[in-house]
Amino acid sequence: MPGSVKIAIVILNYNGEKLFDTFLPSVIRNKGNETEIFLADNGSTDNSVNYLKDNFPDVKIIDLKRNYGFAEGYNRALQQVDADFFVLLNSDVEVTPGWLDPAIKMLEENENLAAVQPKILSYEKPHQFEYAGAAGGFTDLFGYPFCRGRMLNRMEPDVGQYNRSSSIFWASGACMFIKAGAFQKAEGFDGDFWAHMEEIDLCWRLKNQGYQVGYQPESVVFHLGGGTLSYNSPKKVYLNFRNNLFMLYKNLPKNQFHRIFFARMMLDGVAAVKFILGFHFRSFGAVVKAHISFYRNLGKLIRKRKKLQKLSVVKNHPEIYQGSIMWNFFIRKKRKFSELNFNPEK
Repeated sequence: MPGSVKIAIVILNYNGEKLFDTFLPSVIRNKGNETEIFLADNGSTDNSVNYLKDNFPDVKIIDLKRNYGFAEGYNRALQQVDADFFVLLNSDVEVTPGWLDPAIKMLEENENLAAVQPKILSYEKPHQFEYAGAAGGFTDLFGYPFCRGRMLNRMEPDVGQYNRSSSIFWASGACMFIKAGAFQKAEGFDGDFWAHMEEIDLCWRLKNQGYQVGYQPESVVFHLGGGTLSYNSPKKVYLNFRNNLFMLYKNLPKNQFHRIFFARMMLDGVAAVKFILGFHFRSFGAVVKAHISFYRNLGKLIRKRKKLQKLSVVKNHPEIYQGSIMWNFFIRKKRKFSELNFNPEK
């Protein structure tokens, strides 16, 4: 097991050799003191491990031998890292000078703060927020995620409108600072998610247990995005629909569970019909497959829900928007976070 360190930057990799020369130098250059960089390889079939050994000897390798997916891959990797703070970082993220200090300081100064997300901008369009996290994540009443700076697939330019640190509902897995103790207490990510929305599920569980999640705009990174699965991939559609059902079933409070979960099932039906009418047959099939998987996993989900409900001490969160993002986006044509008149810190 690697020796104890204050900050461990842990990059999960699967066939990402082509990204190393572009993105790793910025991480190495800006890692600061009391920090080690780990790359956990998820059973890559390219030359990732050997290339890393030959060209980036300062990066410590955790060879997981097989592909466990994002969620379980990180769980297994972090079991082998002894640190006070974990920084989970995608392999396609460029970091900036001083990116570590503001987020770590924020965690150190607030005992109840479990995780922090930096400002995530687009690598290809540096003055625009990036899809995976933007300026901090939220969900609506029906579990649809959105961000300050990103409403569904519509990104905003960064003009300083989100330059104040604040409370958010979820921090992006593309770049997440998290206290090791909080991650371990929550038993990490839910490995059954494989990939997508596992960070929202983790943050929801942490918040139900009384922790907070924050956004620190003084920490800035640039994310390429779409490197593993394109945003329109049927597999991504499948994972997003399935994992959203998993997340809602596990974490919704008892007084909202039946009403919200039933409504979400109906909304998934509407989405499936929309895919059919738009001739997106593979996406329609992905939604059907997601619901089949949900029912197949129902027994396990019932057990998880019972366990989590016993640990839950906070039932309502101001960071959950008490309305429908879909209604606002498609019907009311609200395409920016500011147009929602949603202030989660009131």
